[in-house]
Amino acid sequence: MSAAEERPYTPTEMMIVASARQLAGERICFVGVGPPNIACNLAKRTVSPDLELVYEAGVFGSVPARLPLSIGDPTLVTGSLQVTSMFELFAYYLQAGRIDVGFLGASQIDRFGNINTTTIGEYAHPTVRLPGSGGACEIAINARKVFVIMPQSKRSFVERIDFVTSPGHLTGKRPAAWGAGPSAVITGLGVYGFDDETGEMELASLHPGVTLGDVREATGWEMRVAGDVRETPPPSDEELRLMREELGPGGASTR
Repeated sequence: MSAAEERPYTPTEMMIVASARQLAGERICFVGVGPPNIACNLAKRTVSPDLELVYEAGVFGSVPARLPLSIGDPTLVTGSLQVTSMFELFAYYLQAGRIDVGFLGASQIDRFGNINTTTIGEYAHPTVRLPGSGGACEIAINARKVFVIMPQSKRSFVERIDFVTSPGHLTGKRPAAWGAGPSAVITGLGVYGFDDETGEMELASLHPGVTLGDVREATGWEMRVAGDVRETPPPSDEELRLMREELGPGGASTR
């Protein structure tokens, strides 16, 4: 039996837990659909109970009793601080600079944190047509910080993305008017930050049982490595219980 098979959690569960921990001390978070959704709701139940969750459907300060199935799930409204229009949420909160963290998913990402959720292959004749931007582009350029959660492979961590849906650090010289760029990327292999000078992604933490070789095999460029790479603490029993029993019963979101 391999070391991975012996661990009592999946790579996806490790990715979600590591993502949730990034939100410790944060106050207002704009939540994307998919993995960001479960990570942010886990953070509210663990490291950041005062976290205000914001959903682009128009809900501010959501306190969902269960994991929302989408940004339009009625459970978001119960207990929320405000329900407003999508326009007002984007104009008066996001674009006004009141969002501390935007939490996004991605289908492709490059070394500078540029994100593709639009198309795989040529835009006019794609191999795969993806869901598109939604509010992701606006979140990427208006939130004070941007975190990205996504699976990692050479198909997703690519030298050049097929379409820039949400700008990261562009080519390393991001215009000041386009926000700060992503500050963290979390995958099933590790946690990544960005070099202050070059805007290039670099490995900051390896998940338990993952090697530097694993990271390099799953990256489409030569990944920078921080001088003090740490090991990510494994999920606690309580984090696993919350994910499996309260947030993702049946394991559909965490396999």
